[in-house]
Amino acid sequence: MTVKLIRGGTIVTASDTYRADLLLRDGRIAAIGVGLPAEGAEVVDAAGLYVMPGGVDPHTHLDMPFGGTVTADDFETGTRAAAFGGTTTVIDFCLTNKGRPLSEAVAQWHAKSEEKAVIDYGFHLMISEITDEVLEELPRIIEEEGITSLKVFMAYKNVFQADDGTLYRTLLSARVHGALVMVHAENGDVIDYLIREALEAGNTDPIYHAKTRPSVIEGEATGRAVKLTALAGSQLYVVHVTCEEAIQQIAEGRSRGLDIWGETCPQYLVLDETDLERPDFQGAKYVWSPPLREKSHQSALWNALKSGELQTLGSDHCSFNFKGQKELGRGDFSRIPNGGPTIEDRFSILFSEGVAKGRITLNQFVDIVSTRSAKLFGLFPRKGTVAVGSDADLVLFDPAARRVVSAELHHMNVDYNPFEGMELTGLPVSVLSRGEFVVRDRVFTGVPGRGQYLKRARYGAELTHGNAGSPAAGTTQPLLQG
Repeated sequence: MTVKLIRGGTIVTASDTYRADLLLRDGRIAAIGVGLPAEGAEVVDAAGLYVMPGGVDPHTHLDMPFGGTVTADDFETGTRAAAFGGTTTVIDFCLTNKGRPLSEAVAQWHAKSEEKAVIDYGFHLMISEITDEVLEELPRIIEEEGITSLKVFMAYKNVFQADDGTLYRTLLSARVHGALVMVHAENGDVIDYLIREALEAGNTDPIYHAKTRPSVIEGEATGRAVKLTALAGSQLYVVHVTCEEAIQQIAEGRSRGLDIWGETCPQYLVLDETDLERPDFQGAKYVWSPPLREKSHQSALWNALKSGELQTLGSDHCSFNFKGQKELGRGDFSRIPNGGPTIEDRFSILFSEGVAKGRITLNQFVDIVSTRSAKLFGLFPRKGTVAVGSDADLVLFDPAARRVVSAELHHMNVDYNPFEGMELTGLPVSVLSRGEFVVRDRVFTGVPGRGQYLKRARYGAELTHGNAGSPAAGTTQPLLQG
């Protein structure tokens, strides 16, 4: 492997900003300093650029079946687009089937990703039921596969939704075995009723996807999950938070010392409910769950990121083409496949709308887009920072560059971009994964299949470079609150 010297850039981490050079060897950062010798190294000029840790996207859905179809991006096209966007690690979701072994789902997702992923990746595991068989198998999956986060859906009745007893017992099991429980927090039973009521009244347009999933329902489910977490003495991560009601429930739980974390997504920061009203069924492009909210919720989300009440930004990338896929819901909004293409623009939108507009600091940006997810999901300090011994997952980022988002120019395998026409400040110029360029000067240089599967440490394990990204023995107390 070529030794590289990245010279003249400004290194940015979650805590520091400083000028220094980086020496990369054997896929890791070997030295950081000023005036490092270049003998035998390929010199990379980073003058005028930020050198940041690659983004860690904690929430993707690649090659996922849903609503009678399958997402348009698989692990090759999805991770390629992620790399162009400055992301070097993704964590996807293994969907399980009731009555089937957990290991069967994990094997399916390994088959989907092996020989395809361009960048490194890990898995979360969906829990749809708690049986004796699941309880017996779960510790082995955590230990052998290094899958240390468990997803429970509180929505999608008769599809993914689990009952409260399943959520509670998952929280209990996670406490014992050192896993982080993730919830999709919406009240699926009430949503099911509201959808049937809307369709019976002849309300079939895409906007009714939002009208039948009001924010109060997300707030209620979030509060319920927080209370069950407190009862179980466990730990909780609320995915794709969209609204003030849910933020309030998370903030209240954290104020009582509960081990609660919250994620939002770029689409909720910059788009709103009116996008679902676009004519000629174009609003279907903006159907995902939870839905886009009234614009007033955006300021609450930005304030929560700034204050630390929300800590991470996932893409929730779940791409479906408008033609032939989103169109399945013409005449019935409930049949529109839920999800949108967001993996490529997550990094830049947070920088442009956050840092460039003064909503968050540069160091907060790195924490939100990379470091905190690496810490929460058992990958830090191997991933998520610029430090000696860490993987050389790096983004050379031009903070002054400007671009206009366009489906014609993006690298996602989908026929539209929800952020079409948006002007962004800041651009990932080159991206390295474990010391090798996957994107160089905006040209793809990666190789499908080079991405490695990441076994992750148990939740709350005190990590070193030696054990980051591999299962830690035993259970530990969470060390991440704050």
